[in-house]
Amino acid sequence: MHVRYDRPVSRSAFLARRMALFSLGMLVVVVLAHRFGPLATPDFVLLVLACALPAALSVPLALLGLARLWQIGALGGVAAVWALIYAALPLALPGYGYYLYVTKPQLTEVATDLLDRPAWVSVPAAEQHLLPRPALPENADAAQLAAYPGLNGRRYEGAIDRVYDAVRKVAAANRLVVTASRGEEYGLPALELRPTTGTGIEGDTPGSSEEALPESGPLPTARPEPSLLVPFDDGEPEGTARLQFSTRTLVFGLPFDAVVRLREEAEMTLVDMRVAARYGQHDLGISDRIAEDFLHALDAELLGIAGN
Repeated sequence: MHVRYDRPVSRSAFLARRMALFSLGMLVVVVLAHRFGPLATPDFVLLVLACALPAALSVPLALLGLARLWQIGALGGVAAVWALIYAALPLALPGYGYYLYVTKPQLTEVATDLLDRPAWVSVPAAEQHLLPRPALPENADAAQLAAYPGLNGRRYEGAIDRVYDAVRKVAAANRLVVTASRGEEYGLPALELRPTTGTGIEGDTPGSSEEALPESGPLPTARPEPSLLVPFDDGEPEGTARLQFSTRTLVFGLPFDAVVRLREEAEMTLVDMRVAARYGQHDLGISDRIAEDFLHALDAELLGIAGN
């Protein structure tokens, strides 16, 4: 007589796999909707936390399924293992965010010049109903110096027009989009105007400017003299240009704003940068990474004219 053995089934293991797979699929949709779609960052953070809930519930169910497999040989060991694999990413993402939150200084922005932070050309504005962005605390400068002592401005032995062009080139290569600018007149090359009353060669007859200039082709224009420029109403001294950018992190698309200030002083150009998170009370250390990457790329672009 043959005895048929009915193997028990661990329902908790299969339920854990379904819950973990649902959590992972929901997380993928949320990330894509935020990175490439209309989902706002505050809603993105809330939905990421919501994705972690079913993943967290699936872990004890999967462990129970493995325990049943060990004790009575219940069917569901493979499903329990897959549940743990599926739940890893939905749990790791908010876990890593919390790790950065507690290990990085509680800053919303960083700047290379803490005594005179580069001013925004246009103050960034965004709907912050879930992640309000507070003002900088009083110890923000000390916290930045302690956490990021290597974040410093740059000094280049060159005219501001060359540095200005390099800043725009590096910004385009690093996915920084220009949103506003001020003082771009100083970024024009300082070129001499052609003579307007003749060719300057002996024997030529002086004529009008139309006769002396080429018939076709655009003419370079000289950079305006500082005395002819209208002074800014934001307190910036003459010879200062600013470029404001917006950027998003590569994977998750977290938005940040940045402003680069260029000042021409004594045949040198000083470059300072300010990067700020658009939402929340913590930038998770991303502002410093954006600023450091940009400044290092600018050093490489202007290799050979950097000063001390």
